[in-house]
Amino acid sequence: MPEAVIVDAVRTAVGKRKGALREIHPVSLGGHVLKALAERTSLDPAVVDDVIFGCVVQAGEQSSNVARWSALAAGWPETTPGTTVDRACGSSQQAITFAVASVMAGHYDIAVAGGVESMTRVPMGSNRRNGPGKAFGPDIFARYGQEEFSQGLGAEILAERWGFSRTELDQLALDSHARAHAAAERGDFADHIAPITGLTKEGAEFTFDTDEGIRTGGTLESLGGLTTVFKEDGGVITAGNSSQISDGAAALLIMTPDKARELGCTPIARIHTAALAGADPVTMLTAPIPATEKALAKSGLSADEIGIYEVNEAFASVPAAWMREIGVEWDRVNPNGGAIALGHPLGASGARIMTDLVHNMRRTGTRYGLQTMCEAGGQANATILELID
Repeated sequence: MPEAVIVDAVRTAVGKRKGALREIHPVSLGGHVLKALAERTSLDPAVVDDVIFGCVVQAGEQSSNVARWSALAAGWPETTPGTTVDRACGSSQQAITFAVASVMAGHYDIAVAGGVESMTRVPMGSNRRNGPGKAFGPDIFARYGQEEFSQGLGAEILAERWGFSRTELDQLALDSHARAHAAAERGDFADHIAPITGLTKEGAEFTFDTDEGIRTGGTLESLGGLTTVFKEDGGVITAGNSSQISDGAAALLIMTPDKARELGCTPIARIHTAALAGADPVTMLTAPIPATEKALAKSGLSADEIGIYEVNEAFASVPAAWMREIGVEWDRVNPNGGAIALGHPLGASGARIMTDLVHNMRRTGTRYGLQTMCEAGGQANATILELID
């Protein structure tokens, strides 16, 4: 069976809600990273078998198969197909998994996988507003006794179950910002961010090439002054220790090693192992733990052999609980910051994380990296990458 390798990966800088990317249509955001990917690799888009994008809120400007329209917006040939995937926050990580599986099965020689989300222009929940009833229906209510499921309350359940204090979670958030700031100052993101024209608060155009959500100067005292969002009495989850609502896009070029040699491309990493897991949809956010365990078991690798872990910081309690159960220290998790600092543009986040991960692995010479994400409904993806010497 052929392997699947990542030749290159690129992303936009992540914009804050109503920030620098507020006036850019999500199709244009998606087209921007596709165009940049082709330019960086001298890729003829006509040879791409499929463009697979993740996007969560497929409504309004993100409806009608945003992957296909992004490819056309990039100026790619009309013969280039595209399809759009929704596995909640893991949508673009799942898009990558589908692309990898198709390449390994021999159905595709070359695929582009990624994702896009403009949470400014298409707010969360926009895709649930039509129709006469609730999103999940009476059978789900009969099974779980509720019509709505809250990730925020799930984050509070995690904190209570594993005994994390507000101070511990706030400190994790401060570390995320400090790490992201240090990485940006070192230029660690510069080699794979595709600059785009953004807008200042005043409406002036500027070259947007730095993640907008990174903050400096925060303290435990300043974070401690924020109110809890989901649970007033005894709650620990606040806007300060949760991921940021964001805009952004990312894309990765995936192909067989033979095709890479034919095109004169030098792959960065191979996809070593992929796994999925499901868990309780009420707590919702625990599935990265069994997904990681499954990926490690399938790979034959131990947790100690993974040099870099990326665990999406949907809420600080998610990586905190994951570390407690998997037995991995914080210094190997999200070394360049996570979604608390960098932002979480839902459908783009899996591809954003993998883009940062694969370039960080190459920069540091790290052989194995693993990323995992919690997803609404109590699911998670986990993917292990192996650096190519």
